[in-house]
Amino acid sequence: MAPLKRKILKPDFFFEDDCGELCCGIDEVGRGPLAGPVVAAAVIIDRARMPKKILSQINDSKKLTPAKRESLFNILHEYSYISIEQASVAEIDEINILQASLLAMRRACDGLEKQTGKRIHTALIDGNKAPALSCAVKTIVGGDGKSLSIAAASIVAKYFRDRLMKNHADDYPHYGWERNAGYGTAEHLKAIEIHGITPLHRRSFAPVSKQLVKENSIIY
Repeated sequence: MAPLKRKILKPDFFFEDDCGELCCGIDEVGRGPLAGPVVAAAVIIDRARMPKKILSQINDSKKLTPAKRESLFNILHEYSYISIEQASVAEIDEINILQASLLAMRRACDGLEKQTGKRIHTALIDGNKAPALSCAVKTIVGGDGKSLSIAAASIVAKYFRDRLMKNHADDYPHYGWERNAGYGTAEHLKAIEIHGITPLHRRSFAPVSKQLVKENSIIY
């Protein structure tokens, strides 16, 4: 007889409890955009100190409003160990977006160990691709909706990257990054066509590489 599936309504500590020792959640954001770095966050929630009313608010970042993400981003820093790392546009173009995402995750996990001064026993990873870490790794598809640690990491990574792209929008105002975070919206694609590409655009991504070809074409 097949085991009963656990019905998951909101993220909890089921996977963290199953690890039994020091455990962090890791998530990344920014695989799909045409511009900007990919950002990963690694989080260990201080369960002894974190108020239960705050835990009940933590969820997959995509299910939260921008205001709620900002609020939880600040609160999580009070009750968690957090490491935020990036892989740059140049690294994305050199090693591809998947490998850059895994690199950012590895950097975030390494940063968390340096911050805590402790060896992490298990890293819970959102998705089905595992970075090469010095600790045990458990991948969880849809983990940001199942594990509180991963959900917290998703909030931290998304808020940090969205804010980063808003700051970059001040330097490159035509692309609407404060609204689209670098994703290939109609507004962004039209701006690329009119204004060209910036140093923050990923040249290995098709809409950007096509624009490069167009800009470098010379008709005699």
